[in-house]
Amino acid sequence: MSRSTDGGGETRQVVLASRNAKKVAEMQRILREHAPDLEVVGLDDVAAYDEPVEDQPTFAGNALLKAHAGHAATGLPTLADDSGLCVDALNGMPGVLSARWSGRAKDDAANNALLLAQLHDVPEVRRGAHFACAVAFVHGDGELVVEGRMDGTVIREVRGEGGFGYDGLFVADEHSEPERTSAELEPAEKDRLSHRGRALREMAPLVAAALADEPA
Repeated sequence: MSRSTDGGGETRQVVLASRNAKKVAEMQRILREHAPDLEVVGLDDVAAYDEPVEDQPTFAGNALLKAHAGHAATGLPTLADDSGLCVDALNGMPGVLSARWSGRAKDDAANNALLLAQLHDVPEVRRGAHFACAVAFVHGDGELVVEGRMDGTVIREVRGEGGFGYDGLFVADEHSEPERTSAELEPAEKDRLSHRGRALREMAPLVAAALADEPA
């Protein structure tokens, strides 16, 4: 749960149950403000284990499923998130199916192409959507779940080189004038207003407080 640093102190490790390096970096940035001695490691940094099938009907359910699996396998306090895009004209879909909407897991290009095709004839006034995120934390003394949301609109073409998932298709309400997609935002600005950023900022002090009460 901890390791020595070159300065002689100890850095405590928290697992983020994800192989997405951008998510790991995002969590590290946000958590650092509340607990600078915590190091976030991803699934590629720990011994491999059988990851659970994300078969829960809610973001919170999937996040808890992954966090419990990570904690059981590694013995380390574990964070996990589940998030997705909920489109009004599609009755809230893709929702929990966002990462595999096209039928190919985590194929961002295919997922974006399918979503654009499904919304081809939908006018701008009906292209409202929101990103939702649940972040779960499982540690020796229990579990916590927090949720975040970002409202906006799905545009008609992918724009921007940053981000991942549907970021290049989504313009948050706060960035409609001038219009910038989530993939066009600087990391700090995305952290400030994104669904995941909101949830992680709420979770970060809870993680720091929970681990402060546990032995290193």
